[in-house]
Amino acid sequence: MIDTHCHLTFPEFSGRVAHVLADAALVGVHSCITIATTTADSLRTTALAAEHPRLFASAGVHPLYSDKPCDWDEMRRAGMHPKCVAWGELGLDQHHETPPLATQHEVLDAQLAHIRAWESEGIVKPIIVHCRKAFEHLVPILAKCGIAGNRFVFHCFTGDSTDVRRVLDLGAYVSFTGVLTFPKAPELREAAKLVPVDRLMIETDAPFLSPQPVRGVHPNEPKHVVHVAAALALCRRANLAQLNAQLDVNAARFFGEALRSPTMQSP
Repeated sequence: MIDTHCHLTFPEFSGRVAHVLADAALVGVHSCITIATTTADSLRTTALAAEHPRLFASAGVHPLYSDKPCDWDEMRRAGMHPKCVAWGELGLDQHHETPPLATQHEVLDAQLAHIRAWESEGIVKPIIVHCRKAFEHLVPILAKCGIAGNRFVFHCFTGDSTDVRRVLDLGAYVSFTGVLTFPKAPELREAAKLVPVDRLMIETDAPFLSPQPVRGVHPNEPKHVVHVAAALALCRRANLAQLNAQLDVNAARFFGEALRSPTMQSP
């Protein structure tokens, strides 16, 4: 299994990343991607990934950090690191009042412009999308940005069936967290049934969103992604082993073959 989205540079994991990754490996989580929230954090995620063989990283500016200093050269340098497998997370968040939506849009537009420019230099990576209560605004922006829809994954998807159809029409992947296990998330489980099996991913978004049956435990850790997989299999009435194999194939196809476990078999 792969935890495709966690934040191991956050203070909750200071000084114990090796232990967290070892605990994850014990339950079969063979790889993790630690996600950046600012351009400075992008350098930290890649540096941390360089210390651990099965840890990978992203580079980008989270919309809720869009009011922090942005040094696009830092993001580019991080993106050139051999352990950096994606841009992001980037996007829009209309759940929180700050930073202002205008600031989020400004930084989003700048990131997408830089990503397109870097592609001309041969730096081409998939893109991790943060979208909270903003599907009707963000999906059209991504559809018109000049980047193929299948290069995007909407992480921590928490929308409904209408939202997931917008994402699927774009051609994007969809990733689910522990929210899928929450009793008050029936609409999310219905949406999860609509995603083609070859466009599914799972994640923890650690240190946040601990799933049932460890709800309330903080920080959430990559080892808990097993509960997300079980919930996804249950709501889709799928064989868990076969689904896990497909999820690994999907993640390796999207983020790159470096994430493929030596023991992975195509379903």
